[in-house]
Amino acid sequence: MSNHGSDGLLNQEAAEFYFQYRIKRDRPGLLGDIASLLGMLGFNILQLGGVSEAERGFLLRTTRPENAEILRAIVERLEDVELAALRPPSLRDRIALRHGRFIERSDAEKRTYRFVRDELGVLVDFMGELFKRPGRQVIGLRGQPRVGKTEAIVAAAVYANKRWLLVSSTMLKQTLLEEMPDTPPTEQVVYIIDGAVSTLRGSEDHLRVVEEVCRQPAPVVIEHPDVFVRRSRFSWDLFDLVIELRRDPDEPIEPERYERETEAWHGE
Repeated sequence: MSNHGSDGLLNQEAAEFYFQYRIKRDRPGLLGDIASLLGMLGFNILQLGGVSEAERGFLLRTTRPENAEILRAIVERLEDVELAALRPPSLRDRIALRHGRFIERSDAEKRTYRFVRDELGVLVDFMGELFKRPGRQVIGLRGQPRVGKTEAIVAAAVYANKRWLLVSSTMLKQTLLEEMPDTPPTEQVVYIIDGAVSTLRGSEDHLRVVEEVCRQPAPVVIEHPDVFVRRSRFSWDLFDLVIELRRDPDEPIEPERYERETEAWHGE
């Protein structure tokens, strides 16, 4: 979208915006008129798409970010459309443009995102982009047993071109690491912890490994985070966000039941 000769200028001064409008009165040429307005104000359209039946979203780049307020003022006066968003783009915005729908967010918990199994492709894309970010990120992953949590994490790690390490799991067989691997810590690893298995079945050595993993400058995904918080010294402050995965939108997630089952198995 940019000329090679202006790459340096763009890298120094370009700003990106997510712009979304809601169609109040559809008519031929409406999208073209909006695109022309954006062009006149110096916005390059990097990506556009429908994010709902009546809403269109755009990823914009400009070297004149001050024109964003001019765009806002003009769109707010148009009769055919209603301004829905004009802001720096979030990962949620970018994913919505790719997949044509916004990831559902919990009304009660701002940092909680909801998915169903039919949206596994969106979930893998979302987590994969999170895994690409530098530094430590701790993600809680809620869901009933065998809903596909670990498989989704592994697929997202592959998407992000990173290795994955099962710190604790029951995916193939029971896994409980009791010492850190010989390889040095690296951001190129995604650590996977089953929060119930670790806190209910893990030895002191294993729990020391868990604490060390949670300090690594790398992505860490903790399945069954409710059990993990309840049974460990960690609080919800550890988590950057929480993801919920269900078979269908109405499926209950019952961490207490899984906790009882895990504890009973531990006692055998």
